[in-house]
Amino acid sequence: MTLVDPQTDETVTPPGWVRVCAIGDLEVERGRAALLGGTQIALFLLASGRVHAVSNFDPYSRANVISRGIVGTRQDAPTVASPMFKQVFDLRTGACLDTQGKEPMALHVWPVALEDGNVLVRWEGDR
Repeated sequence: MTLVDPQTDETVTPPGWVRVCAIGDLEVERGRAALLGGTQIALFLLASGRVHAVSNFDPYSRANVISRGIVGTRQDAPTVASPMFKQVFDLRTGACLDTQGKEPMALHVWPVALEDGNVLVRWEGDR
């Protein structure tokens, strides 16, 4: 996803994509929080090497804690369980798979790309 201008050898991030961190800054199956504008996102590096970016805001507890959640799976879906009330969210879609008896809510999900050891997130601005 990184573009290089052949005239200057300058590295350019494509429009709409933001470099968040280096892949080496993430730990396998541990969350990391990042601040983009005024929005907190949670990044998760899975054992497969795939990185997911979801909102760090837990809609049930109304706290920015998702990056501290427990990573797991439900059938073939990679998941994170909120550390507050234990709702389980699909990291691919943001859908809540286990509402613990509450109204269904979801996490916002952003597309992620890995390029030259960097984690890029498709960013349209604060949500």
